[in-house]
Amino acid sequence: MWKALLAGTAALTIAGSSLVYAQQPRGFDGPGQRGMERGQQWRPSLEDAAAFAEARIAGLKAGLRLTPEQEKNWPAFEAAARDFAKQRRERRESFLNQPPPANPVERLRRGADMLASASASMKRLADAQEPLYNSLDENQKRRFAMLGRLGRGMGGGFNRPGWRERWQNWRRTEWRHERGAETGAAPTSPDRI
Repeated sequence: MWKALLAGTAALTIAGSSLVYAQQPRGFDGPGQRGMERGQQWRPSLEDAAAFAEARIAGLKAGLRLTPEQEKNWPAFEAAARDFAKQRRERRESFLNQPPPANPVERLRRGADMLASASASMKRLADAQEPLYNSLDENQKRRFAMLGRLGRGMGGGFNRPGWRERWQNWRRTEWRHERGAETGAAPTSPDRI
């Protein structure tokens, strides 16, 4: 009898602790999370993003070690890079502040508008970058490829392994949050393209 009672108690303890662990949000480090609410991930503010962009531009210039002849092409590139980073931050901020789209058609239209805006910004950056890049020697071009991460953000870009999984996990988490999963409502499946 004692063996059955002990086995039952152990099974309940293990099952109960598994359920409690499963309910912890991802990224929860316990109490005292350095000012963040439970389950939240840190996102850079607009000021942080601007500072990171400025640092990347300054790091790129320092890493390229431009000659006086190449320096003539730098101001146009630097202005275009700053403008690109600024517009990228503005697009991100407007995306995060918009309410979720009411239907799949609205989501497609919003996505098309954002892509058109990003496309125009990238073309302006490419136009300003071309004379600078063409004036670089092979070593500088290699360093430019390594240091010039202006269009890829902090995560390393779309060529980095695992970006699609991170994007889908982020969207899934945001979608649940938008649909009231934290209030106990049963979410329905998201619209797929």
